[in-house]
Amino acid sequence: MSTPTKRAAVLGSPIAHSLSPVLHRAAYAELGLTHWSYDRFEVDEARLPGFVEGLDGSWAGLSLTMPLKRAIMPLLDSVSDTAASVEAVNTVIFTEDGRRLGDNTDIPGMIAALRERGVDKAESAAVLGAGATASSALAALSRICTGPVTAYVRSAARAAEMRGWGERLGVDVRIADWAEAGEALRAPLVIATTPAGTTDELAAEVPERPGTLFDVLYEPWPTALATRWSARGGAVVGGLDLLVHQAVLQVEQMTGRSPAPLSVMREAGERALAQS
Repeated sequence: MSTPTKRAAVLGSPIAHSLSPVLHRAAYAELGLTHWSYDRFEVDEARLPGFVEGLDGSWAGLSLTMPLKRAIMPLLDSVSDTAASVEAVNTVIFTEDGRRLGDNTDIPGMIAALRERGVDKAESAAVLGAGATASSALAALSRICTGPVTAYVRSAARAAEMRGWGERLGVDVRIADWAEAGEALRAPLVIATTPAGTTDELAAEVPERPGTLFDVLYEPWPTALATRWSARGGAVVGGLDLLVHQAVLQVEQMTGRSPAPLSVMREAGERALAQS
């Protein structure tokens, strides 16, 4: 009797750059899941409902990237507390009885990536930026930071958003203007959530004895800030660390196999980035 094919994929727009297929396929190969496939599909918010409705019983799960993390939620039967806390789903599991379950592995992925570098707790922290990733950063900090979190933002609207997320997540969020972002680098834990190039201007302001930097970018890598941080002896967690740790959790949920091969997935990601 042949083993039925199982399918999974990452959806988003744009999606061509996604490393998810590389990571998940490496995990499948290591786990001997030769009947599993993982693809990528260009899907925007308008096409999402039709795409999901058209999936058959061979589908085990989906990974969601922007702009679909919130748009997927009305299409699900249930959403985990973690995903609900930031109103963002990056993982959908299809159960054998046809239900669609939503989760967010970005938040535990952040925590796992920090733990891998020896960061289990922080007395205070700074967040650079106030976009969607910043809300996940606050959710992660709600579990490991015992003191205030200062968010460095560019506008009053972004400041209001971060205050709102802080209240919702139980985090003592304090707001500072982006013009003062150099001060953020003195925090024991700094999470940079901004687009490529945004923090380059801060590299010259890295203190002599920096703490831990979590820069969520993975391409280009290393960033100017991460390079200077490492040169000063500070610990650096990168975007690939986050991507791999959240993908590990997705593989485990979708396949039911645990543990997923973290080192194999990271090596596959590193090779792909080196070739890009």
